[in-house]
Amino acid sequence: MKRIFEVDPWRVETHQFNQEDKRLQESMTAIGNDYMGMRGNFEEGYSGDTLQGTYLAGVWFPDKTRVGWWKNGYPKYFGKSLNAPSFIGIGITVNGEKLDLAKVKFSDFYLSLDMHQGLLSRSFVYHGHDVDVKFEFERFLHINLKEAALIKVKATVLKGHAKIDFDSTLDGTIVNEDSNYDEHFWMSLGENDSDRTIQVKTKPNPYKVPQFTVLLKEGLRHDNEKIEGRVSTEEAKLSEKVSVELEEGQSYDLEKDVIVVTSRDVEDANQLAKANELMEKLQSKSFDENLADHTASWQKRWSKSDVVIAGDDAAQQGIRFNILQLFMTYYGEDKRLNVGPKGFTGEKYGGATYWDTEAYIVPMYLSVTDPAVTRALLQYRHDQLAGAYHNAAQQGLKGALFPMVTFNGIECHNEWEITFEEIHRNADIPFAIYQYTNYTGDESYVKNEGMDVLVGTARFWADRVHFSKLRNKYVLHGVTGPNEYENNVNNNWFTNTMAKWLLEYTLERLPKATKEAQVRVNVSDEEKAHWKDIADNMYLGEDKKRGIFLQQDDFLDKDIRPVSTIPENERPINQHWSWDKILRSPFIKQADVLQGIYFLNDRYTKEQKEKNFDFYEPLTVHESSLSPSIHSILAAELGKKEKAVELYERTARLDLDNYNNDTSDGLHITSMSGSWLAIVQGFAGMRYDHDQLKFNPFIPKNWDHYSFKINYRGRLIEVYVDHQEIKLTLIEGQTIDVWVKGEKVTLKKGESKCLKA
Repeated sequence: MKRIFEVDPWRVETHQFNQEDKRLQESMTAIGNDYMGMRGNFEEGYSGDTLQGTYLAGVWFPDKTRVGWWKNGYPKYFGKSLNAPSFIGIGITVNGEKLDLAKVKFSDFYLSLDMHQGLLSRSFVYHGHDVDVKFEFERFLHINLKEAALIKVKATVLKGHAKIDFDSTLDGTIVNEDSNYDEHFWMSLGENDSDRTIQVKTKPNPYKVPQFTVLLKEGLRHDNEKIEGRVSTEEAKLSEKVSVELEEGQSYDLEKDVIVVTSRDVEDANQLAKANELMEKLQSKSFDENLADHTASWQKRWSKSDVVIAGDDAAQQGIRFNILQLFMTYYGEDKRLNVGPKGFTGEKYGGATYWDTEAYIVPMYLSVTDPAVTRALLQYRHDQLAGAYHNAAQQGLKGALFPMVTFNGIECHNEWEITFEEIHRNADIPFAIYQYTNYTGDESYVKNEGMDVLVGTARFWADRVHFSKLRNKYVLHGVTGPNEYENNVNNNWFTNTMAKWLLEYTLERLPKATKEAQVRVNVSDEEKAHWKDIADNMYLGEDKKRGIFLQQDDFLDKDIRPVSTIPENERPINQHWSWDKILRSPFIKQADVLQGIYFLNDRYTKEQKEKNFDFYEPLTVHESSLSPSIHSILAAELGKKEKAVELYERTARLDLDNYNNDTSDGLHITSMSGSWLAIVQGFAGMRYDHDQLKFNPFIPKNWDHYSFKINYRGRLIEVYVDHQEIKLTLIEGQTIDVWVKGEKVTLKKGESKCLKA
């Protein structure tokens, strides 16, 4: 655990700069607008240890899979989110000395990410020979004009005379830090000094993945008036220099406006015209006017999604930081996109789509965004069904197998235990259809497009199981469950349980599907009978003496002991132990059995939940960012309030406090919804099964109160909880009955109902 930023309800800020924490700082001050994003790099450059990172949504490259021993079925390429051309550069020299915080003398450092609107600000005082200059930077990515980035630097001479040279750059020579053999993925298509543009294209690939073209255009302003500097170009780079001389007490501000267009939206030949059009629109308003428009849009988002916590500023900061980063990554405005585990904050995980979206993002977004946003995530998978059928065929199986890692539906992960074995995803992803239908009451998707997904995955499971004559049951061998600290196991309870659920749900929904969907999927009576036989006779391991579900065959043969027995200096174990030692240990990376109990919560008794929680949670090291939230929710349901709060704090501040010592390579975006889920489904006990909206709230001891809003079936409901009362208010929508602590409460628009806490 390491905290480098101060605690503030609405800001991530610091008054210190430590070079050893530079990458950590960059991750935590990343910004985005769900079209593009970047790490919190310094505009003037930095010669110390840094990860220069700019990323464009949906722009990627199929890098050749490199493994020591090729296995049939391996994906031919590994999808990478490209480190895109950098456009933030404003090199600065003062009286001939290059401004570089790794080398120069400076004081009064300040860095802030304002969470009201995702505004990144920084300032410091440079101390040169007989001169002191204060520099102030501001940067944001416009959420109304997605292609626009606005950067502003102000220099004020505090002492002496300063000749300041600004060098605004566009740089298309950036290389991915994780590239094989330092290879470049970008080729120059030309530089235009009169239009202040560069245009680059991804290099060709042999996999029929489209090449991406990106054009960047810059424009400079001073006091909101356009200015032109001295322009020079070289391959894939453009430089525009502006020089000023200032006396003590004088200031100069330089604004850099940037437009980024890609071939995802604009054909190569039309990109310059489009960029000119967008730049004119951007510069029709001042920096402050653009920021005001941007902030107003953010306030609309916050008005429906903010979680207010009184009495614990660290908890408040954590939840807002996570909501901010989630919305800067994905807000559902482009149906071709999804949520990458690192978003726009780093190269790790390739920026691709994982099962995280359906398991963790969907349950939150159902409540805080328009239903169309979640529907877009469902459609994203449907649009990639052809790839899922390809993936299954690669494994020699029928039906559709959704990928563990993808940009286009084709599996592009090159670790065998993931690609071949972590197939629980093929039920988790369709589970989002159930969640959407159950929460919104809208059955139109599951009756039509959703049936293609359900039937395709059902056919996969029916082929992937085999019948064990010894057990007289259907079994699943050679799988990896959510606990990735176990590979190639047999009868992982979660995987078997979710496969059984998928078959049952598909059979339940088939008769209700549209006629067109039923004709399209063409499920025979023989298939239905086979699916039912599998579902009715799926082997689900259980230890009845302990009253627990067995994570997998032979799990109890391990040296069962709690995490507390691991020496502190060996944590996290994934950074200290060999993989062999981890696989042989009883320690669990994240919720596995408990993930299934969370998903299918209404199917299990309190006693079953408690016995499984009490057995598995002490074995869990929570070294997956996805782990703490599920455990927090179940702990809250079981009345284990202190444990619920402890795990909430871990999920809420996972990155802000660098719990797993891995935030320097990027934030854990897809787990950030976990803090919201821990409050709403955990502390407030929200459930929405069987067409009933239910709450069972409690409040942490050190909080004064908390409140949040949810959008449920056309209603906007606010929930407020303190130590004395629970108050529900129907802000928008028709009258609705909800259940609070088992008591039926009728809510009418504009009215509040209060109950004793």
